[in-house]
Amino acid sequence: MRESKLKRIIRLDWDAIAGVIAAIIALILHFLHIVEVGILLAIILVLLALLLIRDFKREHHSERLVTSIGRTERALQDIQSALKPPDVVLIGPSELRFASKEFIQRGQGEVVWFNVCLLMFRPQSTFDVMLRPVIENPQITSIQFILDSNEKEPWKSEVMSKAKTCPGFEKIKDPIWCSLEETISFIHIETTPGGKGEALLSFWGEPFMSKSTKGENIPRYVFHVKEHSELMTRLKEIEVNFRMLSR
Repeated sequence: MRESKLKRIIRLDWDAIAGVIAAIIALILHFLHIVEVGILLAIILVLLALLLIRDFKREHHSERLVTSIGRTERALQDIQSALKPPDVVLIGPSELRFASKEFIQRGQGEVVWFNVCLLMFRPQSTFDVMLRPVIENPQITSIQFILDSNEKEPWKSEVMSKAKTCPGFEKIKDPIWCSLEETISFIHIETTPGGKGEALLSFWGEPFMSKSTKGENIPRYVFHVKEHSELMTRLKEIEVNFRMLSR
């Protein structure tokens, strides 16, 4: 309560109040025949001049304030236009499971797995984190694997044997078998109808993949490629080229 009163007192126009008080005192002195008319007029003129100078100063300050605000707004607009979302985000081991789950949940339409090592699905926990959510996501209508021919045995033992226990496993298409010498591996999801989609991109070998004692190649670091990235266009081209070769 005291603070609000204090703020109201501070906001008062003390220059104007002082001028009014001085004018009243001058008038009283004139009525008491202590001050002559000439002196009274001089006092009033001085007060008016001081108030006019004060108003000029305030007007100049307001103009400077408006100019400063305008410059600040333009600077903020320049900063906003310069700030662009990253094309690619690196995801490390500590964030990989959560990021993969979040990535899959945004998927719709078709999901493509390109050149992945199917032995990574040997642990049930990895299958449950990486592939089960894809199969059971109602927004995902089909799942297409593009695989090296050497993955045929793991396809039966590590993927289909587990996938058949999941509702929606029938959306898994027959793999596209190729001779893949590519060093990249990625998961491509659609996020908007007709869009380029997004991808989780990894590379074979260290440091991006580690090999367990049982021979599984397990991703350690992946790149989340965003839809607006030019790299997404190239990944889509690679995917389409291998689809065409299989026909």
